[in-house]
Amino acid sequence: MTDTKNTDARRRGAEQLTLRFGHEEARGRDDLLVSDPLAAAVAMVDRWPQWPSPVVILAGPVGSGKSHLASIWRDHAHAVDIVPLAGSGASEQAAAGPVIFEDADRVAFDETELFHVINSVRQHGNHLLMTSRLWPMSWPVTLPDLKSRLKAASTVEIGEPDEDLLSQVIVKLFADRQLYIDDKLVAYIVNRMERSLEAAQTIVDRLDRLALARGTRITRPLAAEVLNALGNDDPPD
Repeated sequence: MTDTKNTDARRRGAEQLTLRFGHEEARGRDDLLVSDPLAAAVAMVDRWPQWPSPVVILAGPVGSGKSHLASIWRDHAHAVDIVPLAGSGASEQAAAGPVIFEDADRVAFDETELFHVINSVRQHGNHLLMTSRLWPMSWPVTLPDLKSRLKAASTVEIGEPDEDLLSQVIVKLFADRQLYIDDKLVAYIVNRMERSLEAAQTIVDRLDRLALARGTRITRPLAAEVLNALGNDDPPD
């Protein structure tokens, strides 16, 4: 019994002392994994600057790939991040070049300033990309002119990732860490995880850290431990 306690204590200590070696997550255009739920949004980003309207909104659930696409467009268009608040100068930045406003449904903004931002990109031939979990008509906007501008924007829906995309993402995330795991283990994880790219990132990160802490390979029992810790029930085989 004492030996078991000592072993558990050593394990906890090792996990607490593990150095968190950094790694670069590949977020370029060539690293983007395109599947049906993401195809329309990717096509829109690739189409810039020949957009159907000066304002494009990417709407999709958490972890659906909006941030990756926004990062690609930001680099390609040399866009500037803005938060439309009174006195922020956002409309002036929109007059000078492409701008991006992420998480528009979650970040507080001034309706009048966002209206001026949209007018600026329209008047100066620039573009505004916004990301959101919700369609713009669901935003709590009260200014009639802004509602009209948002209605005229090109909104592209991103669906939830399918199993094929999640499998590819997990393989890619491990590859970013110079780790390669068996296809059967990938399938095991995908069949039991939450359907989101954010969940895939969390699972891979925790597996990587736990395996490093314990000095072991990434195995099915380790994956089951991480999934159970995240609240994913393991269905019977």
